[in-house]
Amino acid sequence: MTSMTYREAIRQTLRSEMNRDNDVLLLGEEIGVFEGSYKITQGLLAEFGPKRVRDTPIAEEGFTGAAVGAAMLGLRPVVEIMTINFSLLALDQIVNHAAKIYGMFGGQTSVPLVIRTPGGGGQQLGATHSQNIELYYAFVPGMKVVAPSTPADAKALLTAAIRDNDPVLFLENLALYNTRGEVPDGEIEIEIGRAAVTRPGRDLTLIGYSRTAAVAARIAEELSTSAGLDIEVIDLRSLRPLDRPTLVESVRRTGCAVVVEDDWLTYGIGAEIAATISDGAFDHLDAPVRRVAMAEVPLPYAKSLETAALPSDADLVEAIHQTLDAVAHRRLPQGPRP
Repeated sequence: MTSMTYREAIRQTLRSEMNRDNDVLLLGEEIGVFEGSYKITQGLLAEFGPKRVRDTPIAEEGFTGAAVGAAMLGLRPVVEIMTINFSLLALDQIVNHAAKIYGMFGGQTSVPLVIRTPGGGGQQLGATHSQNIELYYAFVPGMKVVAPSTPADAKALLTAAIRDNDPVLFLENLALYNTRGEVPDGEIEIEIGRAAVTRPGRDLTLIGYSRTAAVAARIAEELSTSAGLDIEVIDLRSLRPLDRPTLVESVRRTGCAVVVEDDWLTYGIGAEIAATISDGAFDHLDAPVRRVAMAEVPLPYAKSLETAALPSDADLVEAIHQTLDAVAHRRLPQGPRP
C-alpha cells in the first residue's frame, strides 16, 4: 500500500495504462505542455510524446468527436474535459454518438472511450463552472458513469474504465484532488456498477457518491462517537449502472435511509435512489427516504452565499436525526384505534 493523493492516483493509473497498452492516448485542452489545469497529466507528455498526449484546441465538440472516431477504429482515447460544465459543448458527440453507436450499428463497432472531467462547487468559480450535471449522462442508456470518492477507488475505477469497451464518464470532484488515502500497489480494478458498503451499521443507511460519500463516512463516524449511532454508509461509486441490490439489501436491514448529494434535489440522483428503495424495500421502511442536496439556485460566487447553498454537515445531521425520530415514533407501541 502507498499513501497518495486522489490526483496522484489518477496520474499513476494513466501512466500505467499507457505503458500497458499502446492504444491508450490522451486528448484535451492544455494537458500536454501545461500539464493539465489540475496537473493530472504532469510529466506524461515528456514520457509518451505528443502523439499520445495531444493538446487540443478549445473545441470540446471537435476533440470529443475525434476521440469517438478514434475509439471506433480501435484506439482507447482518454479525453480530459477541463470541467464538466464544458462537456455541455460536446453533448451531441457524447449522447448522440458515443452512447448510441454500438446499438445503432448492431454491435459492429464499440466505442471504448473515457471522458475524465471534474465538477463540484465550493471553489468560488461561479454558477457556470460549479455544477454537478452527471445526471445528464447517467440518464443516457449506452453510457457508463462512475464517481470514485477515494484515491484507491479512483485508481481501480479508472483502470476498469479504460479497459471497458463502452464509453465511460469518469467523474472527479475538485474538492477531492488533494485528499489522501492508501492505494494498493500493482494493478487493481473494480467492476463498474458495484457500490461499496464502506461502514456497516444497523440504525440507518446513509448513501453518497464522489465527495458526499466521503462526507457521509465522516459524519457517520462522528455520530457514532457523539450519539452512539450505528450508521451504515454506502458509496455508490457507479451512477450507471446503479447497484440497486446493495441499496435495497441495506435498507431492508436498517429500515430507513438518507441520501446526500451535491446536485440539485429535483429530478436528482437521490430521487432515483429513493424510487429504487421504494420499489425494493417499501415494506421494510419505517420512515420516508430523506434527501439532502444543494439549494436549487445557480451557485453564487460570494463565498458566504456559496457555502449557504451547498449541503452542509448540519443539514445532513439534521436529516439523520429527523429520520431516526420518525423511526422511533413508528416503532412505539400503538394503542387500539378508537
